[in-house]
Amino acid sequence: MNVKHGADPLQDAGWLLGWAGDGRRTPLPRVENAAYFRKAAAVLAAPPSVVPAGLLAEVLARNYGLSGPVDILSSEVECTAEVRCPDDRRLILKISGQPTAADSFRFQSAAIAAVADADGFIAPRIVPTLRGELMFEADGVCGYLQSRLDGTPLYRLPATPGLLREAGRALGLLDLALGTDVLPAMHRPVLWHVRCWPGLMDLQHHLPPGAVAEAVRQTMADFERDIAPGLADVPWQVAHNDPSPFNTLATDDGIAFIDFGDGCYGPRIQDLAIAASHVVSDPSLPLGGAEHLIAGYAEALPLSGIEAGLLVELMKARQSALILINYWRSHLFPENAAYINKNVGRAERGLSILSALGASEAQEAVMAATR
Repeated sequence: MNVKHGADPLQDAGWLLGWAGDGRRTPLPRVENAAYFRKAAAVLAAPPSVVPAGLLAEVLARNYGLSGPVDILSSEVECTAEVRCPDDRRLILKISGQPTAADSFRFQSAAIAAVADADGFIAPRIVPTLRGELMFEADGVCGYLQSRLDGTPLYRLPATPGLLREAGRALGLLDLALGTDVLPAMHRPVLWHVRCWPGLMDLQHHLPPGAVAEAVRQTMADFERDIAPGLADVPWQVAHNDPSPFNTLATDDGIAFIDFGDGCYGPRIQDLAIAASHVVSDPSLPLGGAEHLIAGYAEALPLSGIEAGLLVELMKARQSALILINYWRSHLFPENAAYINKNVGRAERGLSILSALGASEAQEAVMAATR
């Protein structure tokens, strides 16, 4: 799938960062950034992986010694299925035949295993293979098996201050747990990584004309000029990278996080920016209601002054990235547009609210929330 039109959108993106052998962040050559963007875009330009039901049963038996009814679930990239075991356990199987899936599954399974014993939030548990491994890879398919969590996604619940604060605090604790590990494939190409955002404006012709398209263009220009250079001065680590209301659950035992498929190594503050960007809905509040989630996160993981200054623009840029990517992907896969665009309306509304804030007002609103 060719996603390029005209000049290379990453030609001048010299600010983007790579990783030295000792973990230091260093500028990458422009050609490496362009290649990263093209590889990341190609992953999401591929149709969802389809695995026959018979093969799913065979994989379960061969790699886990398990059997039971298998139900295919909605998924954008890999094939996701629920397994109902005879002992009443319900498990989630992630599987794909796409070549790029192996690195993604290596990261996902390792990230889930890394936070297995952490406190303050809930995450799935990896079910090891019969050989004691986190994932399987054989006969043209790969994947992993995890526990299924019982809970209600946040998008189905009223966004009360208490719930948002609890979710923010749990997210801060998740980032603390993930920040201690170096994981396999954490540098693989991910289109949702900030490193790709300048290139996303090459997709703007998929946006319908109007106020949203203008807000996206202005936000991304501001991000590249004013915000991206500051990312070198904030902590970077492995992060979930998609703690949306669809991937955050309220359970009987606390807040849970699922779907680590977009996780990678990036600015730690990005997790808060993503989660907060999804709950901006009340134009009567400076941050649209995200104040409560930000306050909870800061209880677990206090923000630096630099992070507080970058946060709102990162929220706006993530909303813009979501709008760009999902309009593009719904054009590629119109039959799956409803699922792809499930968060677009929320992002458009949130962007319109945050765009009314000036830079100093935004930083002060964040600092007030953390106090």
